[in-house]
Amino acid sequence: MQNIEQSQEKSASISLGDRRVKRLGYGAMQLAGPGVFGPPRDHAAALAVLREAVAAGVDHIDTSDFYGPHVVNKLIREALSPYPRDLVIVTKVGAVRGEDGSWNPAQEPDQLRSAVEDNLRNLGLDRLEVVNLRIHPDDQARGGHSIAKSFRSLATMQREGLIRHLGVSNATAAQVREARDIAPIVCVQNEYNLARRNDDTLIDSLAADGIAYVPFFPLGGFSPLQSESLSAVAARLGATPMQVALAWLLQRAPNILLIPGTSSVAHLRENLGAAKLVLPRDAVTELDMIGAARP
Repeated sequence: MQNIEQSQEKSASISLGDRRVKRLGYGAMQLAGPGVFGPPRDHAAALAVLREAVAAGVDHIDTSDFYGPHVVNKLIREALSPYPRDLVIVTKVGAVRGEDGSWNPAQEPDQLRSAVEDNLRNLGLDRLEVVNLRIHPDDQARGGHSIAKSFRSLATMQREGLIRHLGVSNATAAQVREARDIAPIVCVQNEYNLARRNDDTLIDSLAADGIAYVPFFPLGGFSPLQSESLSAVAARLGATPMQVALAWLLQRAPNILLIPGTSSVAHLRENLGAAKLVLPRDAVTELDMIGAARP
């Protein structure tokens, strides 16, 4: 675990390739319009959230050019460019949006190159710090598939200097191994939270190799976490349930890197407050049972 900073402080930094970032970052998906499609309801408010995040010390922002599409990356550029030296922007490719807002696979080499070019242009960058290959949920629902062709395409663009580091998103353990056989990866971004614990074994194996694990939907996503145990622990600790859920993730493993999203400055501040919350052992045991109780 040489690449992971060992610290009693849950908000300590973690390696993301050759960069170090704080373990509590920001996910920009919710800055787009309803359904992550179209412009935000309040353009100025979206810019304010991004600027507040950086002002509060966030140095890792997760995005994609298919958020909007093109909307969120342009907001990031408008709000933050020229970018702070320590800011790491992580993006993902592998999908395109239909005119109806649908999420459609775009995994062919020419599609991936176009996506990388779109991210570079709309973010105003010469090179992308980290690019995750996002595997489409429909492919996973059919039992998963080889990602070798797609990942080799990204590895080619990495050698060309368009991308610094690579990762995978919504990937099975077998697909993670397949990607690592092609090129080094610095992160895996999968769905994981208090109630959804399918990646427990994967998280621990990645921690042993110093690879960051980035849970998406850390608070339940489109179906927010709801649990009597979560609410009870939060009440005892004088925190909100969402702060407790994030604190549990930070204590779950030292390689977990969080990107909770919001379009509200107040909610952003609430999320960032989770870094200061220390869960006692009995609370962790109680919270662990939420995922264990699921079939």
